[in-house]
Amino acid sequence: MARRFLAVLAVALALLQAASAKSWLDKRFNTDGTVRTGYDASGQEVVMLNLNQQSGAAGFNSKEQFLYGRVSPLVPIQSRTETNVGIGPGSAMVLVSAPVGPRPVYDSDVDVCESKKPTDPIANRKWINMSGGGVQLSSGDDEWRDEIDMEFMGNSSGHPVVLNTNVWANGDGKKEHQFDLWFDPAADYHTYTIIWNPENILFKVDNLFIRSFKRFGGLPYPSSKPMRLHATLWDGSYWATEKGKIPINWSNAPFVVSYRNFYANACVSGGACHAGSDSWMKKQLDGAEWGTVKWAERSYMRYNYCDDGYRFPQGLPAECSRY
Repeated sequence: MARRFLAVLAVALALLQAASAKSWLDKRFNTDGTVRTGYDASGQEVVMLNLNQQSGAAGFNSKEQFLYGRVSPLVPIQSRTETNVGIGPGSAMVLVSAPVGPRPVYDSDVDVCESKKPTDPIANRKWINMSGGGVQLSSGDDEWRDEIDMEFMGNSSGHPVVLNTNVWANGDGKKEHQFDLWFDPAADYHTYTIIWNPENILFKVDNLFIRSFKRFGGLPYPSSKPMRLHATLWDGSYWATEKGKIPINWSNAPFVVSYRNFYANACVSGGACHAGSDSWMKKQLDGAEWGTVKWAERSYMRYNYCDDGYRFPQGLPAECSRY
């Protein structure tokens, strides 16, 4: 009888946990594709995006729109987003509001992405040349959209994972900075942060700032279109993995990205800003923080659109001469 009681209690607790795991997802996001909920080894609730050749892309997007905030990077609404993402070998993601990887964990606030090494057999597989996972703030899919991206570009085994950062303003994009990550994102959790305010957009990995996209008078900057926070996992190998040279290997499927600890501090479109918004609304880099940006550029940057004269035969974008 005691054993039966304990078994029933265990099942009840498991069901309670499952219901709890869905709570923040159901409350704040809409989902698309194969999205599952559960708990990781530390007991934290996670939302997992699953991708295989049959299921196609998976993701979730915020029900609310933000304009400046610490949660969803919208231009005029400043936003900072934190996402904990677990990335594992066998996949790469694009962050249109989401990180990429076999097991990313999303921790909201478009601000932090942590990666944790998977404990299942996928951990022993090769990274799958695929892009389509990451964290993104986007006003929509139209040609005049605003968008802020942190995307995992995919790689082949033995090569660093590439983190792509990009900004779109009124349909004007092509502002990529790409970095070889200086750590294995599948080995442990890491934090990927976007801070968006009226003066600049800041990209951060763990405690290190790696990029600042400044607002210059007369030049496009995301500042008027409300954006939603997106987390996605999809096959982008046709363009993202070594410029499309290496197709995805579906034999490594399923690919899983896990998000956890959603947190948001942003200005909701048509509503008020959250308490404590001053910490990110006025944030600009100090001397030491600029030092980490220069370190990342010097040591790990693999692509800077401001150095790509071939891509811009009529002249580099105007902001390139103002930094």
